[in-house]
Amino acid sequence: MAVHKEAFGKNQFGQAVDLFTLTNRNGLKVRIMNHGGTIVSLETPDRHGHVADIVLGHDTAAEYVQATPCFGCVVGRFANRIKDGKFTLAGKTYTLARNNGPNSLHGGLRGFDKVIWAAKISADENAVRMTYVSADGEEGFPGEVKTVMTYTLTEAGELKIDYTAEANAATPYNITNHSYFNLAGHHAGAVGRQILTIHADTFLPADETAIPYGREAAVEGTPFDFRTPHAISERIDAEHEQLRFGNGYDHNFCLNKKSEGGLSFAARAEDPDSGRVMEVYTTEPGVQFYTGNFLDGTLTGKGGCRYVRRGGFCLETQHYPDSPNQPQFPNTILHPGKVFRSQTVYKFI
Repeated sequence: MAVHKEAFGKNQFGQAVDLFTLTNRNGLKVRIMNHGGTIVSLETPDRHGHVADIVLGHDTAAEYVQATPCFGCVVGRFANRIKDGKFTLAGKTYTLARNNGPNSLHGGLRGFDKVIWAAKISADENAVRMTYVSADGEEGFPGEVKTVMTYTLTEAGELKIDYTAEANAATPYNITNHSYFNLAGHHAGAVGRQILTIHADTFLPADETAIPYGREAAVEGTPFDFRTPHAISERIDAEHEQLRFGNGYDHNFCLNKKSEGGLSFAARAEDPDSGRVMEVYTTEPGVQFYTGNFLDGTLTGKGGCRYVRRGGFCLETQHYPDSPNQPQFPNTILHPGKVFRSQTVYKFI
């Protein structure tokens, strides 16, 4: 196992970016840049030992611009959407950037995905630890928040992402990684043949702007039932209001959890052609399943390829969207003196 650091040019703001490469003895290689804590590439062997990069992204740091659809990055201070870009906390209303129709998305105009994280190698753990301090008032959120995020690659084929955070004032907090996966290879086209399982009996129906109505709905009897394996494309174009609203899947699944905050199985994805399998485990209560519905073939990715519609899928482990405005959802308010802790594990088999 080894961790290697190298320069990776400059980002869109002219800041120097570093790239960290983690490898293990079984042919798994992950490259992560400190701009946005972004997973730039993730190379894994197939059933025949042939290696492919299975995450969408770009060749240079400078290409990760405002319009890039969050390829591989960490999103926060609040992942997913907040309705109308507003929330009220302790009697005070806070206003955020409306960067997704009428709503605020993934922390605003310059969230955690567009900043430089201070990075330190932990060679003994085959890990890189990144730290970012979000100032009081940044993107409209109250309080200063210090986030520490650790990427660890194990010999068991696990990419572990651990988060801790502390705040000096009460603030909404929700963080996730936004990698787009294509288990056939990032350049291989639509992911419809890939097979998905999600360990969830319910999901959150949402309105046309992707804000949950506030209630869970049973997946049984719907195209959202992934409790047993289904190809992603099998029901994605079914006549269903939620699929029409989302232009495909873009919904939070409420994971079946035995204990709050415990690490447990969330999802499994398999590419039948290559034999690659990815399992996802998380301490989070939900996972946003998104099928790259707004990729359209115009965006140039690594190696000059074009990313087609539904050319990647996301499994964003998270608390629920719009939680600051929906108190019936699991709590997302981080208070002073408390430590936020979360872990997500991507295991490659």
